[in-house]
This record gives sequence, C-alpha cells and structure tokens, in this order.
Amino acid sequence: MGGNRVLVVGAGVIGLLSAYMLSRSGISVSILDSQGAGLEASWAGGGIVSPLYPWRYSQPVTALAHWSQDFYARFADELVPLSGIDPEVHITGLYWLDLEDAGQALSWADRQRRALFDVPINMVETAVPALSAGFSRALHMPGVANVRNPRLVRSLREALLRMPNVTLHEHAPVTEFLLESRQVIGVRSSSGDHYGERIVVAAGAWSGELLAPLGVELPVEPVKGQMILFKCAEDFLPSMVLAGGRYAIPRRDGHILVGSTLEHAGFDKTPTDEALASLRASAETLLPALRDAEVVGHWAGLRPGSPEGIPFIGEVPEHPGLWLNCGHYRNGLVLAPASCRLLADLMLGREPIIDPAPYSPAGRL
Repeated sequence: MGGNRVLVVGAGVIGLLSAYMLSRSGISVSILDSQGAGLEASWAGGGIVSPLYPWRYSQPVTALAHWSQDFYARFADELVPLSGIDPEVHITGLYWLDLEDAGQALSWADRQRRALFDVPINMVETAVPALSAGFSRALHMPGVANVRNPRLVRSLREALLRMPNVTLHEHAPVTEFLLESRQVIGVRSSSGDHYGERIVVAAGAWSGELLAPLGVELPVEPVKGQMILFKCAEDFLPSMVLAGGRYAIPRRDGHILVGSTLEHAGFDKTPTDEALASLRASAETLLPALRDAEVVGHWAGLRPGSPEGIPFIGEVPEHPGLWLNCGHYRNGLVLAPASCRLLADLMLGREPIIDPAPYSPAGRL
C-alpha cells in the first residue's frame, strides 16, 4: 500500500478537482467512478459561479462560495495549457428580477463587501433587449460568471490523464470498503481491489448509499433537477437573468440554458413532460422570443441534497482513513474549488483556507 496514495471515489467535478489539487501537491491519486467521468450532476447543472440567492445561505456556504468565485477565472487560464480544452468561464453578470427580499440582499452585500446594485428596470431592458417588459425592479451583480460544466469536466479529466501520478478508473463501481479493524484501507470495485492511505468519498447523491454498509448515516439524498436548452444567436442574451426561482444562462455560442426544477423523486432521472412545459413557460416569461425557439435539449440530474446545503469535508472519526467531500446540494460547481482546496489542506497538514469546523463530519453524522 503506497504511503502517499489517495483513492477518490467519484469522478464528478468534486472528485476530479480533489484529485487535481492533491496530485499537484505530489500525491499519487487513483479515481474510481461507476461510469464515465462527470456524467451525473456535474454535467447536468447550469454552471453559475454563485449560489442562486447567496444572501439566503449560512456563513459556511458563503465562505466557500466567495473563495471559489475568485478562483475560477485564473483556474481556466491554468487548465487550458494542461488540457487543451477551454472550460469557457464566461463573465456575464446576473440580474435578479422582482425579488421579494431585495432589501435583505442589499444588506447582505454591504456586510460581505460584494458588488450588488439596485438598478432601474429601464437600464436592464436596455442592457438585455430580449427581456420581458413585465418586470418592475432589478438587482445586478456584474462580476458573476458561468462555467460550461461539461467542458470543465472534460478539461479536468484530460489534465489529470496527462499527470504521471494520477490513474482514472471509469466504469468501475465501488462495491465495498476494505477494512483493517475500523480503519478504511481501500475499496473493492469491478476493476479489482484498490488500496490507499486515505479514501475520499466524493460520489455526490450516491455518497450516502455507499457509506451505509459501514454504519455511517450520511444525510445526503438525491434531489432531481430538470433543465432545458435552446439555441439562439450568439448575442441574444448578454447576461444571466433570474426571476421566480428560474434562470436563463447564456453560453458563448448562443446556447441558452433554462432551469431548474426541485423534485424529491429518489434516484429517478427521467425527464418529464410536466417539467418541460413548466420550464418552457418560465423561459417565455423571462425571454418572450424563446416562444419561437426550438428546445434542443431536455435532461434531469440528481443534486446531493444536504442539511442547509453545507457539504461534509473531512475525516470520519469512526473510520480512520475515510474522508468525505460531498453533500454540496445545488452549489457543487461554485463550491468545488474551495471545498477541494480545504480537503487538500486538511490532508496535507497545511493551514486551511477557511475554518474547517462547520464542514467536519465529526458531530454531523
């Protein structure tokens, strides 16, 4: 068993980025996933580099989000030479329309020293000509970006494959944890037994099911979300817009993502006609021209729901060697950089970027 080998179970953005940050520090990493890398929530999400309503979250989520938002733009510059694939971090800004808690949002921004402005609706209509004329008030955060999450996954995967100290095992579902007394020393998978000094569970909505045979009751459950995709002109939507819990996200090539639903349906990922109709109605309420646009994609993914959306990051006290980086709920992409950096800091004995206590599995399981 290699003294510095880490096994990561799960090859979504959280697993891949955990492996990336550990491997860049000289650790040998093996990643295992039950299918191809990044094909679950990491592929299905919208990629907004902000919680949808950041002022409604607790400080632990805010701390991770702020660190990550400042990380993404330079991370794209780092990844492209390593992988040859641009994850398309697209800084468009975000308009919130007709918020009921706009005052709370502005107070939060003042306390957190974040750029958030109350703007006249006529200015928004000028900046976003496709916007419906039915709104009366807007808040604007100009620096918010979105990342094209399928491309981010591909870029991370390719960068990792080029690293000599990283091994990726796709289509290798983990069936069992290997123990010595209560210490976790490896995993059994369809590709054989794999051993490591530390094992990281980053399996998203499936993390709780994986841990249950160990007697670890992880409060992470699948929460279904459905999205639709339109194709428009590249200049159709210059900024992200959000109203009534639904958002529209522009990609650089004119694709427009509209999402998303919140459904407690177990592990069912079947797209439904009801959700399609609801999302189309929301899209047309926001951007009337989408009434004549073709839906070129409709899919569902499973978020890893957790209490208050606070992820679990750290070692499980009852099982030395077993580490968690999971339970990011709706904010996996925006929280990923800080979560994975915090995990690496804790594993490597470095000064952590933020206080790790709120995310620790100790006392939360």
